[in-house]
Amino acid sequence: MFDCHVHSNFSGDSEMDCHSALEKAQDIGLKGIAFTDHLDYDYPDYDDVFMIDFDEYSEFMDKIKEEYNKKLIVLKGIEVGIQPHVLDDSLEVVEKYDFDIVIVSTHVVDKLDLHNGDFCKGKTRREAYERYLEAVLESISSFKNFDILGHIDLIRRYGCYDVNTLRYEDFPDHIDAILNKLISSGKGLEVNTSGYRYNLGSPMPDFDIIKRYRELGGEIICTSSDAHTPDYIAYKFSYINELIEKAGFKYVSYFENRKPVFLPVK
Repeated sequence: MFDCHVHSNFSGDSEMDCHSALEKAQDIGLKGIAFTDHLDYDYPDYDDVFMIDFDEYSEFMDKIKEEYNKKLIVLKGIEVGIQPHVLDDSLEVVEKYDFDIVIVSTHVVDKLDLHNGDFCKGKTRREAYERYLEAVLESISSFKNFDILGHIDLIRRYGCYDVNTLRYEDFPDHIDAILNKLISSGKGLEVNTSGYRYNLGSPMPDFDIIKRYRELGGEIICTSSDAHTPDYIAYKFSYINELIEKAGFKYVSYFENRKPVFLPVK
């Protein structure tokens, strides 16, 4: 099994050093791990603590790959937070380095932060969710140099509403548009177990969206923890593998040199 979404202390919101993450990955028997540290240009109230020196990052990851090459597969990745006005700057970074995997995520909508609740202020749950899903579709339509869509339903984490689910049946047209765009573009969907860390009671996305992705013809699906500490690496992966298989998938994927590699669901 692979964990395709992990943050090291290169990301400003993580204090986990790579060696700790890799030792944990070995202890639990992972085949490999992808470090996907943050690139989020023009994040609201941006601070230099979130800026990564990607020259240093790339060189360090190459050394880690070599150090662990007989122990497990280490993948050099990046998680790109997309906003309409940062497309060119983000693309420049993605194209400059030899990443194995590029995750695209929507952390900010209309220049408003999801994490601190600004985006949801003054909006009903339906208004916030619909605009968020529209922004996700805009992101994957305008920024094409990526491999996986990260936490498709991130709004659930920070919505501050009494109901924190995002069901397919509630937003079928918006979700179908996103899933069909991924499929037609040859991109993948992650199943992100951080939903459990945020007490949502399910992975992100929930089973009904995973199943719908498969029904529409989706084939590239990745297991991700979005871990920022060793304890959450590959968290609940045995369970989500069961969900993935139940949804009709015979393979899970990871990316190496920007190409999907398929492994049988176990």
